[in-house]
Amino acid sequence: MTTVAVVAHGAKSLGGGLGELREVLAREGVTDPIWFEVPKSRKAPARVRQGLREGADLVFVWGGDGTVQRCVDVIAGSGATLAILPAGTANLLATNLGVPKDLTEAVRIGLHGQRRPLDVGSVNGERFAVMAGAGFDAMMIKDADRGLKDRVGRLAYVWTGAKNLNTGRTKARITVDGETWFKGRTACVLVGNVGKILGGAEAFEGARPDDGLLELGVVTAGTPLQWTRALTRTAVGKAERSPFVQTTRGRRFDVWLKRPLPYELDGGDRKPTKRLKIRVQPAAVTVCVPEPIP
Repeated sequence: MTTVAVVAHGAKSLGGGLGELREVLAREGVTDPIWFEVPKSRKAPARVRQGLREGADLVFVWGGDGTVQRCVDVIAGSGATLAILPAGTANLLATNLGVPKDLTEAVRIGLHGQRRPLDVGSVNGERFAVMAGAGFDAMMIKDADRGLKDRVGRLAYVWTGAKNLNTGRTKARITVDGETWFKGRTACVLVGNVGKILGGAEAFEGARPDDGLLELGVVTAGTPLQWTRALTRTAVGKAERSPFVQTTRGRRFDVWLKRPLPYELDGGDRKPTKRLKIRVQPAAVTVCVPEPIP
């Protein structure tokens, strides 16, 4: 018998809300799930751990990518399965996996869908499922999280992105699987486990979350005009063709920065650092996804 836990970010919304979620689960025979509601995503890991201690082997996560990331950090390696209820702003992991913003269908996928092992990445020991970055994207996300994202949704990223186009570059050295790959000035270091990032842009062509590899991109743009050219290429899925973008893939990335930069994990900002130790953990978490179309 499957023991179901629900970890819900109370400020996020989907369909008819958490009341409808209880009704949909009850119609599927899940009448008494282990239930937690949290006011902020950083409160979620403790509730996931409690659910696992109580025997949960299927964890529904209600929220956006930040909440999912906090839960993935705990669920990875536990043997429990993750089911996503995409109630956030971007929902990038759900989008990449084909999980819809339809509550009934998302619950059905969680209970009856395909179980797919996925890689996760880690930055300085903390796991992520979608992407991580330092510099421009982290500053953009940090500004968007100051209440703006809740008021205007995805438009917050457009506004804060334009605001941070003058982000200064810093010297960096990056090794990939032990070999020096980049040495120079950069405004943004981005790591992806999937292809599509903010706005649905295909930043890493051919990326798969189950290939045992992570994607790495470095942006060297230093002026608004150069940024515009780089972002335009990214928007049409050709980031690697920009003269201001370099990309590669690998299993181990080490990043040294001359000055501390803020970084982000799946849209959640973290404190500035001068060192990023990035690793892939193959097939570390099992996620519920739609059955493949025949």
